[in-house]
Amino acid sequence: MNPQNGYDIEDLAVGMSAETAKTITETDIVLFSAVSTDVNAVHLDQEYAQTTQFGGRIAHGMLTASLLSAVMGNRLPGPGVIYVSQSLRFRAPVRPGDTVRAKVTVKQVIAERCRVVLDTVCTVNGKVVIDGEATVMTTSRAKRETAARQAAAAVSLAS
Repeated sequence: MNPQNGYDIEDLAVGMSAETAKTITETDIVLFSAVSTDVNAVHLDQEYAQTTQFGGRIAHGMLTASLLSAVMGNRLPGPGVIYVSQSLRFRAPVRPGDTVRAKVTVKQVIAERCRVVLDTVCTVNGKVVIDGEATVMTTSRAKRETAARQAAAAVSLAS
């Protein structure tokens, strides 16, 4: 187990968790609009956004949710993880200047399939803004070792 390089399936256990925090800036919202092509006025136009139920601009829900991907890809399980599915419930808006804490917690380890089910949650000042569940495919030390042995055997046979 090497947390800097992520966790293999063999290292994961129910209850393990990791998180990150990021303050959502004006620049983040503008750049996300450009990358996603979501230019909804509720995200970009304060005058328009004031006329909505939110009373002002809000960050894209998927921008906020992307912080969950950052936790999974960088910390738990870490590098090599691949999304299989994600459910999201958007509970409250995130506004420019809000600091979002994204946390994932291991709910289930399915070792034989190299799958992990994670509870996912984003909060602002302790209030849940997004929650859900993700299933990811992760790396396996045993599978890497088996592949290395097979490759060495193939090289040995070829010589």
